[in-house]
Amino acid sequence: MVRTFPVTFLHDFTQARCDRAWHTLTYATRGHLEVITDDARRLVPVDHAVWLPAGTRHTAVMRAPVAMRSLFIAAGAWRRPGDRVRTLAVAPLLRELIVHVARLGALDRRVPTQARLAGVLLDLLDAADDVPLALPTPRDPRARRFAELVTGRPDDRRSIAALARAAGASLRTLERSFLADTGVAVGEWRRRVRLFHAHRLLQAGQPVTAVALEVGYATTSAFSHAYARQFGVPPSQRRRAISG
Repeated sequence: MVRTFPVTFLHDFTQARCDRAWHTLTYATRGHLEVITDDARRLVPVDHAVWLPAGTRHTAVMRAPVAMRSLFIAAGAWRRPGDRVRTLAVAPLLRELIVHVARLGALDRRVPTQARLAGVLLDLLDAADDVPLALPTPRDPRARRFAELVTGRPDDRRSIAALARAAGASLRTLERSFLADTGVAVGEWRRRVRLFHAHRLLQAGQPVTAVALEVGYATTSAFSHAYARQFGVPPSQRRRAISG
C-alpha cells in the first residue's frame, strides 16, 4: 500500500523527468527542494511537502545537502487528497509519521498495525493545509524562454524588456502571455522567482543583507517587506528558524 524511498544527497541532484503509477509525497527533512511539473515550479521548504497524483510528470531539483523521505502510495488503494498537485504544510505529527514510515520501509495493509498507521498517515495528508508556494509556468514558447532565463539567473539585473528581447519576444507580447497563461503580471512573476531564490539562500544560512543584495533589492528593508508579504514571516525569522 505504501512504499518509501529515503535518500541523502551530499551534492546537488536533479531527478530525471518521470511519471509514476503510484501517488507520490515528496518531502525533504533537510535541504532545499523544488518540484517542477508541466504547469508550475513549486518551492518545498523543510516544513512542506508536495503531493503528486499518480501519472503526474515532474522533475525534482535537490540542493545539497538534502535528506529526502519520499512516500509512494498505491493509486488503487486510496484516492484522497484528490487528483491535483498540492503543496502541503507538514505539521510536527505528520513529519514524525513520514520519518517513521520511511524508517520502516513500507506499509502493508494486510498487517493490522501497519494498516492503522497508513490510515493515520492518509488522514493527516487529507487534512494538511495547502500553501501558495508555486510559480505557474507560461505556455507560450517565448514566455517559457524568458522564464528559463529568470529562473536560471535570479540575480540577473537586466530589465524585463532586455530579457524579453533575449527570449525573442517584445515586452508587450511577454506581458500579454504571462497574464493569459499564469494570471500573474510578468514583473510580479520575476519578483516571486527572486524571493524563492532568497528563500533558498536563507535556508543555506546566508545573512539577510547579503541575500537582499543577491536577489536585486537595493535595501534590506525593502527586501524584508517583500519577503514577509510572500511567505508570511520576515527573512530574519526564517533564518533563525533554520539556524536553530
